[in-house]
Amino acid sequence: MTADTQHDFIEVIHNAIPADVCAAIQARMRTSAQLRPGEVGSGVFPELKHSKDLRISGDAAWRDIDMLLQQAVFRGVLSYLRRYPQALISPLMLQIQDSNGQPRRLAADDFPGMDDATLSDLARTCLRPGAINLQWYAAGEGGYPYWHCELYPRDPAGETLHRHLLWTLYLNDDFEQGETEFLFQHRKIAPRTGSLLIAPTAFTHTHRGNRPQGGDKFIATSWVLFQSAQKLFAGN
Repeated sequence: MTADTQHDFIEVIHNAIPADVCAAIQARMRTSAQLRPGEVGSGVFPELKHSKDLRISGDAAWRDIDMLLQQAVFRGVLSYLRRYPQALISPLMLQIQDSNGQPRRLAADDFPGMDDATLSDLARTCLRPGAINLQWYAAGEGGYPYWHCELYPRDPAGETLHRHLLWTLYLNDDFEQGETEFLFQHRKIAPRTGSLLIAPTAFTHTHRGNRPQGGDKFIATSWVLFQSAQKLFAGN
């Protein structure tokens, strides 16, 4: 890792899922009758995003893939939180009990010694998974060239403002270009089969999906959201 990417809060986890699983997801997607034109927050605008999409969360036929992907993403999120514990403690000012049973603020220094089960419980208490969308970008024409972030205030319930982290899992890499490009970080993340990209959702991580050349691009993507305020602060 170079110095200029050390603290850009973009994490790439290689081999998050096996290549044969990626290939099987692609094959199922290619034959699906449920593919729809890709949408941005306000509708279908091919000049902003040109893709064929398939939402699999909540679809019984895709439950096995949904669970597999969510589990892989959760493992990635735990890795991300170990590197950036502030992703949890800065927004929420979390408390734990000390050795005397007294409450104290959770600090970043607590994370290196935290076992996986404790960190998993903490993550599940504070965060929840978003619905997974599979996306198919055709060579030479598909892409998401519009610079955008993932926070979007149109939803009256504020659900889209609960998005905390974005993630993309690359299902293939047999094409040229097609990178996920981050504007302010000056980084292009080259797709690698089975790799998982995690980054913050705010305008600081404005990004776009470059057009693939010489082959179609397949990804799975969604968000990690905060739990609802009712759940997070029910006891207050």
